[in-house]
Amino acid sequence: VLKGTIRDHGTLKRRPFLRFFGCERDLSLDSPDEPLPEPVASGAEPFMIVGAIAGG
Repeated sequence: VLKGTIRDHGTLKRRPFLRFFGCERDLSLDSPDEPLPEPVASGAEPFMIVGAIAGG
C-alpha cells in the first residue's frame, strides 16, 4: 500500500516534503546508502519520518 510513498518509482529520489530525523538531527540530506547512526539502528533513539502537505 505504501510502495512509492517515500521514493519516486521512476527516479528513486526522495519525495519532496518528507524529512527524516534521528539523534536530534535532520538526516534528510544524508545519502540513502549511508547507514543510520548507531543509536537509531539499535533502537535506543527514535527514527522519525515527518511528512507535510502543500496546497491551498
